[in-house]
Amino acid sequence: MVTTMSRRGQTVVPADIRQRFHIEPHTKLDWITDGQTIRIIPMPTDPIRDARGIAKGAGLGKALLDERRQERSRG
Repeated sequence: MVTTMSRRGQTVVPADIRQRFHIEPHTKLDWITDGQTIRIIPMPTDPIRDARGIAKGAGLGKALLDERRQERSRG
């Protein structure tokens, strides 16, 4: 998906992405860069409640470690 940046530095989050990731008005977005790419992470409104049970996911820890290995290999 492609969006355009306005002169004021604003852009639109496409509707299907807003719906899929439950991005609503006033949702804070964390912009992360590794120098080559940009990742946009929607921040939970209640991080404590949303983090509850995060370690229960069967493959979550492995998936996170695999992703970190991939990022490190990119240099």
